[in-house]
Order: sequence, then structure tokens, then C-alpha cells
Amino acid sequence: MPNSRPSASERVHRRRPVAIFGILAVGLLVFGYVSLAVLRPIPANAAQLETTAPISQPATPLQWPDYGTGAIGAVGIDGVLGNSGGQQPTPMASITKTVTALVVLAKMPLEAGENGPELTLTEADARIYSQTIAEGGSAAPVAPGSVFTERQLLQAMMLPSANNYSITLVTWAFGSMPAFLAAASDWLAAHDLAGTHLADSSGLDSDSRSTPADLVAIGTLALAHPVLSEIVEEKSAVLPVIGEVENTNKLLGSNGVIGLKTGTTRDAGACLLFAAETTVGSEKITFVGVILGAPNHRQLNQAVTALIASATAGFHEVQLVETGDDFGSYTTPWGATSDIVAAESASILVWQDAPVTVTSTATALETGEDGREVGSVRFEHDGERITVPLVLEDELEGPDLGWKLCHPFG
Repeated sequence: MPNSRPSASERVHRRRPVAIFGILAVGLLVFGYVSLAVLRPIPANAAQLETTAPISQPATPLQWPDYGTGAIGAVGIDGVLGNSGGQQPTPMASITKTVTALVVLAKMPLEAGENGPELTLTEADARIYSQTIAEGGSAAPVAPGSVFTERQLLQAMMLPSANNYSITLVTWAFGSMPAFLAAASDWLAAHDLAGTHLADSSGLDSDSRSTPADLVAIGTLALAHPVLSEIVEEKSAVLPVIGEVENTNKLLGSNGVIGLKTGTTRDAGACLLFAAETTVGSEKITFVGVILGAPNHRQLNQAVTALIASATAGFHEVQLVETGDDFGSYTTPWGATSDIVAAESASILVWQDAPVTVTSTATALETGEDGREVGSVRFEHDGERITVPLVLEDELEGPDLGWKLCHPFG
């Protein structure tokens, strides 16, 4: 019977394909492993951000006198920064003339540097002068036939505080005192000054009243007017007939004071609506404030000077961040690290101890070059928001081949 067992040669030939397929299978497995390890996406790394507490500064009390009523604000900041005494409508004496000037300028506008139309004074203006003297109001001389420009009439009313020239001015602009008072009422309503009422053009009438908060707003409007802001800052002017007149505001030019209007009556006491410029750090601040009801102008001026100083001390220029400040870091599983730093500096002007909140965010990141923007830090204060980019301080390197081969699944 023939031998059916395969020869050795045949057995070798049969095993060779099996070995080859085995080697190929192992090679494919190795190739697949290496491909998976090398080509799979690198895992993103979450940022480790530092927790930053709100930034705050100490408060400085405002220095108010122990008499009267008042308020202070700053241009560009809504409302008032602080107040003292009763805040109800109070006689405002010749501060009334600031409203008078604004109402007249709304009817007869002037631009910076303009003198405006001319008015020839008459016997009627002379009678107004005599009547003002009889009433005990402040007055400046009148000569029928003399010619004043609109700007000069405003100067006569605002600088020496001549009551008679306020009457001449509004009669010229509106035709009569009742017509002016109606226009003033409309103007006050249009500017949301419900706490202010005019009974005359000069403030001699104690029914010409305002609240401290309204007067801060009125002073801000006066500063914004290109002509009135110039006039209230003048220490003196030379006018027809009257000659040289001096501003009754003796604080002008000191402690940063640039205006606005004095007032004095028996009912109102000594009053001052003031504006003052100061600098805190690199920021310029313009205060607008008022004190009503002082015993005299000497004490009033001392009180205003102290108030301006304390309000200046109440502002802080806060350095929020410097370029390069550290806000966190990335650390990868393969040992690469990079800090997260601020790309630029930023500061903010803060009133008193109002806090600045700090919020930082950064995206998850696989790798990145130094300087790459990865997030931001946001500072918020009283509705104002400042955002500063966050970047990598150093390159965040990817993993090398050895790490990938040892961590095919991350």
C-alpha cells in the first residue's frame, strides 16, 4: 500500500504560507498600533486658571460743612457722588442766572468766539436798573443808547451778577418776563429737572428754587456749553458803560476751580455752584458741585476747598493688570508647561471703595506657540468693562514619538 504521508519537503511548503501570513499579521498589528499612536488626535489640555478676588480700595469720607445742603458729582458719571443736608428744593439765589443763561442761549444760540446780535439799551432798561436798586438786588449801571452784544449781556449778568441785566436779557430774548418763565419751565422739563423752578430771572425771589442734584446737572450743562463755559471762567471783563467788572467767584483759578456761579440772599444764604478740574494718576476729573446756605462766602469757600480735596482723594486710579502678569498655566500629560499671561496693561478710575470684579477664561489647548491668544481677563466696574487678552508665555510643545507610542489611547 503506497505511503500517504506528505514528505518533509511538502510539509515545509505547507508551513511557509502560514508563517508568512503570521508575520504579515504581526506587521499589520504593529503598523496599526504605531499609526494609531502617531496619528490619533492629541488630547486638549484644560487651563488651570487662578482665582482672582474683586479689587477694592479704601473709601475716603467727603468733607461736608455742618451747615446748609449740597451735592457733588463728576462729569461723565451719572448722578451725584455724594450729598449733604436736605435734598428738597431750596432757594438758590443768583445761581438762578445759570439757568437763565442756558434758557436764553437755547433761544438765541452762540458758538465759541461769537458775540452775537446787538441790543441798544433804552429808558426801559434804565428803569429796570432803578427798580433793582430799590429792591436791594445787585445791579450794574445802565446808559440809554449804549450798545451791548448778547455775549456782553451774559457777562454783565454772570460776572458781577447784575440782576437788572438778567431782566434786560430775558426781555430782549423772549419779549416779557412771563414769556421767559414759560420757556424756562419747558426747558427744565425737557432736561428732567423736576426739582427746579424759576420765579424770576435773577434768583432774588426766594421761590426760584432747586435741589442740589438738579444744580449739579445744571452746572454740567453749563460746562458743556461752548460760550457759557468760557464766560464763567473769566475773572474779569470790560463792558460798555459799566467798565471793568470782576467775577464774584473768588475761588476761580485756585484749587482747580473753573466756575461757575455765586449767589447770596437772606433766604438762601451764601451759595456757590462750582466746577473744578483735578488729576488722579493719568486721568483728569471735572467735579461739579454746590453748597447752599452757608453763613458767609469766606466759610463757604473754605468748605468748597475742603470738599474738592476730599472728593479728589476719593478717586483711585487702579492698576488692574500689567503686561506679563500670570493668570494660570497649562500642564500636559507629556510634561510640557506654559504660563498664561496678560498681553497688555490696563487701569481704571474707581470712586471710593466700589469693587472691580475680575473674570478670566481660557480655552482648552493641544499645543501652541508663545504669544498665542488663548483667552481673556475681564474687569467690570460700575457698568464699565475692560477686557485684556491672555496669551501663552512660552511654547506649549506637543508630545514626542516615545510618549505617543507609550500612550496610544491618551
